[in-house]
Amino acid sequence: MHRTELADFLRRARERLSPEEVGLPRGVRRRTPGLRREEVAQLAGVSGDYVMRLEQRRSAQPSTQLLAALARALRLTKDERDHLFLLAGHRPPAGPRGGGHVEPGVLHLLDTLVDTPAQVVDEIGTLLAQNRMAETLFGEVCTVSGDRRNVVLRWFTDPAVRAPHPPEERERLSRVHVADLRAALARRRQGGRDREGEALVARLRRDSPEFAALWEEHEVAVRRESRMRVHHPAVGLLELDSVVLRTTAEDQHLLLFTPAPGTGTAGRLGLLRVVGPEQFTPSARR
Repeated sequence: MHRTELADFLRRARERLSPEEVGLPRGVRRRTPGLRREEVAQLAGVSGDYVMRLEQRRSAQPSTQLLAALARALRLTKDERDHLFLLAGHRPPAGPRGGGHVEPGVLHLLDTLVDTPAQVVDEIGTLLAQNRMAETLFGEVCTVSGDRRNVVLRWFTDPAVRAPHPPEERERLSRVHVADLRAALARRRQGGRDREGEALVARLRRDSPEFAALWEEHEVAVRRESRMRVHHPAVGLLELDSVVLRTTAEDQHLLLFTPAPGTGTAGRLGLLRVVGPEQFTPSARR
């Protein structure tokens, strides 16, 4: 049970909700944002004192029934509900983990996807493998060697990684990275202390004020699919749908970057395949 994070998450979830969203009157003496603790308790069918003790890190471990009631009262999404259970120590046993090893069948699949950029990453953003098209698309800024392997770390500490993305989309992508990392860290802690994940977060909080500020907001959302735009120096702007597929290892997933329909990206990806992998400097990518 992670009392500090559980208390912070419950408080922030409560503050994001308005009385009107849950069918309660606002009243005239409301001085704090969101719901009061007593209102959450009323909606969940528990005592106000218990909600207060949870937020003050003084409670015993909540039962799964109580957590489910709080999730309903706070209108949590599925990802947020799962995160709540994880913080309270009630995640089911973890499935098989890859430990950084990518199964031969997955590597074979990467090789067969000759027209589609594809990568295998672990749950905290470490790039484990990629195919020729992904190497061609992302170039030098996304490698599978040394300290340069973690996508989240590179996003927040290396301006070259952001350069191909339109400025107006970078904040959204930052939030996607942080919310997914938050969910992953809670999952990994169920097997004991996660030194690798904790070290990554500590380094990001130290080296990136943007990451540190977003981390404090305690947003959580498992990344499953998203759309991104990437400017490649050889073929121009590519609009891609990023789809996340789970592999047999619970701590790894396969990222597929497919052309967004009606954007002309499919043709530009075809040209990119002809170009092949090159090393692009940051200045060439702007």
